[in-house]
Amino acid sequence: MAKKAKQPKRDFADQFEDEEVIFLFRKHPVVMRKGLVISMLAILLGTVPALIKPEMSYFYGGLAGGLVLAFLLFMPSWIMWYYSVFILTNQRLIQITQKGFFNKSVVDLGLSKIQSTNYEIKCIQATLLGFGTIMIQTYMGDLVVHEVHHPAEVIRKISDVLRQEGIDAEEMDEPSEAIREEGNEEVLEEI
Repeated sequence: MAKKAKQPKRDFADQFEDEEVIFLFRKHPVVMRKGLVISMLAILLGTVPALIKPEMSYFYGGLAGGLVLAFLLFMPSWIMWYYSVFILTNQRLIQITQKGFFNKSVVDLGLSKIQSTNYEIKCIQATLLGFGTIMIQTYMGDLVVHEVHHPAEVIRKISDVLRQEGIDAEEMDEPSEAIREEGNEEVLEEI
């Protein structure tokens, strides 16, 4: 009986065999504030039966119903926050965004495509709670992520990985040797 070859441990589904996860981060929990406010209103709504008939059984029964309703209303916000992650590996940055229960969006960005990284903390709420916006400029466009927990640390870790991998975010790639040898001046001017 032949033994199966041991598969290397994978931290996520699309991970390459030679890829190592360096850092995983999420948005700040403040993104769940809408679900939290709605669930608090549901708890408050659960106390309404006690106002109609002031007995303790109606109060506790309504409160229990309000808590169950609050849980059901808060769960989608929590699921979208928990399953929306950013994975930094030694080869790429992956953004997985959960939108509702059955809709997931994935952005896969090679580290060599990153030109620069920036962050911004705008208001007093963001300063006090420790969240902000990170901007990752690439050759194809900008990746802007709002409400990231501790954006300065995230950008520092991304910059450290870029340096470790030998990627200079400020330098543009040189035209390939094949283009130079063919003598295509108009192609070189476009690059």
